[in-house]
Amino acid sequence: MHRHILIPTDGSELSQNAINYGMALAKSVNAEVTALTVSMPFRAFVVEPGLITDTPEQYRKRMATLAARYLDVAMEAALAAGVSCETMHLEHDQPYLAIIETAARKSCDLIVMASHGRRGISAIVLGSEAVKVLTHSTIPVLVFRAPHPPFFIAS
Repeated sequence: MHRHILIPTDGSELSQNAINYGMALAKSVNAEVTALTVSMPFRAFVVEPGLITDTPEQYRKRMATLAARYLDVAMEAALAAGVSCETMHLEHDQPYLAIIETAARKSCDLIVMASHGRRGISAIVLGSEAVKVLTHSTIPVLVFRAPHPPFFIAS
């Protein structure tokens, strides 16, 4: 079945759920995993230079720290599942392209990722990396979406 699974993460709780699912899937089919996080390049466009809070170097350090935290979570899940896992942090203008390109470069045969489940205008305005990956990837994509908690109506 699958031999190499790419699991992108943005550090969210939904990504954590997708990581856990992806690791369990990898274990069940004896696949290896590459966990990936992508950060945007430093950009500063301000009218007032005093509004800039980070230098490019400070930004890179902060992103590296966040990426390490996100990827540590993936590595812990891999160790708990007994799955071979490589971690990667990339900087890219378009995270969905970084995901697709990494999957191709690493010869992954499945991408497992979370969806934030945005609908309507928020999905159009905010965009969705999962939708972009689904739209542009030639590699199969499994979009993990945690079930919503049940509604209880108090009487």
